[in-house]
Formats: sequence, structure tokens, C-alpha cells
Amino acid sequence: MQLVVARIGRAHGIKGEVTVEVRTDEPELRLAPGAVLATDPASAGPLTIETGRVHSGRLLLRFEGVSDRSGAEALRNTLLIAEIDPEELPEGEDEYYDHQLIDLDVVTADGTEVGRITEISHLPTQDLFIVERPDGSEVMVPFVEEIVTEIDLEEQKAVITPPPGLIDDRAEIASSREDAPGGEES
Repeated sequence: MQLVVARIGRAHGIKGEVTVEVRTDEPELRLAPGAVLATDPASAGPLTIETGRVHSGRLLLRFEGVSDRSGAEALRNTLLIAEIDPEELPEGEDEYYDHQLIDLDVVTADGTEVGRITEISHLPTQDLFIVERPDGSEVMVPFVEEIVTEIDLEEQKAVITPPPGLIDDRAEIASSREDAPGGEES
């Protein structure tokens, strides 16, 4: 099974180093010198990590065969993919790999269907579920415990308690504003 462990960012300096956006809780294992990683797009790899270091809070990597800035820039936005044992699970009780969450049904605590997780967006401050609604539209749900209250892998569902406005239709929001005291006048 394959797991996206990082995304290559911009080149750093002139000797082929790149910044990386880490997408694994085990960078010291998955992004260590000598690791051979598949890539997306596949034409960019496989890549073997030659060196790694932290600079100003960012992980910098250099790959074998990439020795200058132009070579490093050519790798920008490439995903780094590690091969993992399918039986290997995250260590923490509330930790999940993306592949475990993709395709889960999303429902509210009262059982109302919201949609299906189609993608996980990894942002610096938090992760977001990209949820495809039954009508084909998408909604972004922050993957924080105040909103995502339960992940049930056996039942293949994620239970959420969304704050007002997160998943409500715009028409419902506008209607509730008009009905509220002091709402819009005609």
C-alpha cells in the first residue's frame, strides 16, 4: 500500500535542496537519508533521499542526482509516496492514514447524511475533509475534535457536530436571517 508522506515545495539555495510539506507523523522514519520514494507524477521519480536537515523550522531534503537549483525547482509540487505494510496502523488511538478516511460517509450526530469524504487537505494549522454532498457540491469540514466527534472505521462513517453555517445551504441561512427579529426588510 502507498502513503503520501510529503509534498515538495520550493527550491532552497543553489545546491539542489528543496523544502517539503511533511504529511506523515513519522518523518524521521519515512524521510530519512537512503529512503527511496515513489512520486506523483511518476515521471519525477523514484527519488532517493541523500540528505535531510531542519532549517528555520522547515524540513529540507536533497535527492540523489539533483545537484542544482533548476533540478530542485523541477520537482516543485511533486508528491513523495512511501510503500507501507497494509497491516501497519498509526500508533495513536485517534490517528488515521488518509486512505482510512477517504470514502467514509459523513453524518451529523442525529444521523443526517452530509456526504462522503473524497479528499483530505493538509494545511499548516489543521487538516480538512473535502466532503462531496449528494447533490455533487463540496463542503470543507475541519478535522478537529470539536467538529468531528467520531470516526467509526467498522461502520465506515465519520460523525460530525458542525457549527451553524458550516454545512447549511446558503438558502437556509438567508431564510433564517430573514425570519430572525431585526432581519432584512423588503
